[in-house]
Amino acid sequence: MEREAFMDILAAEGFEETVTVTREPGGFLGLHAHPFEAKALILRGELVLNVQGAEQCYRAGQVFHLAAGTPHLEQYGPRGVEYLVGRR
Repeated sequence: MEREAFMDILAAEGFEETVTVTREPGGFLGLHAHPFEAKALILRGELVLNVQGAEQCYRAGQVFHLAAGTPHLEQYGPRGVEYLVGRR
């Protein structure tokens, strides 16, 4: 998915806050949850999300969605990851 199309989707779905997140190569974020719903487009690199023991790898052009309060783990690829996330 292209950035402009993703921004259109975020606006249509009521995601008013957007943030670009950059994480270090090979990094890891332990089990945590966010108080907001998140929908994100991977801009470069890769991210592995683990939700309830199920791992999913996301690469550039792919979108992930997490409901508010969803416990998850994050692992960043060998080149790190950068993603654009909408929050609501």
